[in-house]
Amino acid sequence: MTSLAVTVCYYAAGRLGLMGRFVVEGVVVTPIWPPTGVAVAALLLLGARVWPGIALGSFLVIASLTAPGPTTVVTVVSNTVAPLCAFLLLRRVGFRRDMARLRDGLSLVFLGGFGAMLISATAGVGLQVAKGSLDKSEFWPAWLAWWVGDTMGVLLVAPLLLVLAGPAGRFRVRRWKEAAFLGLTALVLVPMAVLSPMSMLFLVFPLLIWAALRFQLAGSMLCALFASVLATFEATSGRGAFLHLTDVEIMLKLQAFNGSAALTALLLASVITEQRATRRSVRRACQELAEVLEHLAAGEPSPGPPRTTESRAAPPGGHRDP
Repeated sequence: MTSLAVTVCYYAAGRLGLMGRFVVEGVVVTPIWPPTGVAVAALLLLGARVWPGIALGSFLVIASLTAPGPTTVVTVVSNTVAPLCAFLLLRRVGFRRDMARLRDGLSLVFLGGFGAMLISATAGVGLQVAKGSLDKSEFWPAWLAWWVGDTMGVLLVAPLLLVLAGPAGRFRVRRWKEAAFLGLTALVLVPMAVLSPMSMLFLVFPLLIWAALRFQLAGSMLCALFASVLATFEATSGRGAFLHLTDVEIMLKLQAFNGSAALTALLLASVITEQRATRRSVRRACQELAEVLEHLAAGEPSPGPPRTTESRAAPPGGHRDP
């Protein structure tokens, strides 16, 4: 039943991802491939036993695009093995799902994203070259687009799912007001930055910094995902900040923006979360130390000059009485 739920989530994420697809050198790629983030998050939350759900979901997504054939097996296997490798690598280095340490954010970026997604990109594009659908000279542009799409799925979707699946913290009324103000600002600022033909994408980054400083991963990843999705849809239509650009320039600009937004949101939020956890630990240690000192002070004798047996036996000067 759990694997079936993963299949449904994977397929739904795949259909959403295909709405912003590009054709690079004859290969269908997406700047953000959400199913990889869904797969990695499902494995981290539920364990390796849900891999059949990932495989079935990948098969259904491919079947919705084209008639399944012998090459479909290779693509399904690579789409399943890549998240599994990400899961095993992250577990190997002691990855924590709350990502309360900078090392957790770096592990997700370099092991779960950049490293493990080499498998699916290499297998997927290499298969196109092997069967003759893609020329060898077109391998690297298609490979880069595939790899970045899978990686962005891990960096943008997986952290958000992990945070939402974790325990909810206390949220004061004052924080709700600030969260609402941040949301309204994002709804105004992000479309203005993306839709403007003057290329004002840099306006998104102060918003990401604000969200990371005040709301850590939940706030920063939501803002980064919203900005990346909106930028992707504008890029596919060639409007706004992507007006009058060639297909290659659109892809490069979009990849650079999505990657910068994801890394800024994820790593900065991880640093802030770790610093806050350290501050809480220091404060808790100070409180415990103060309690210990109070107990010690309560058990001390009344103050006075200490006198030992030896001092009573020998007067000052060090000689005994005869």
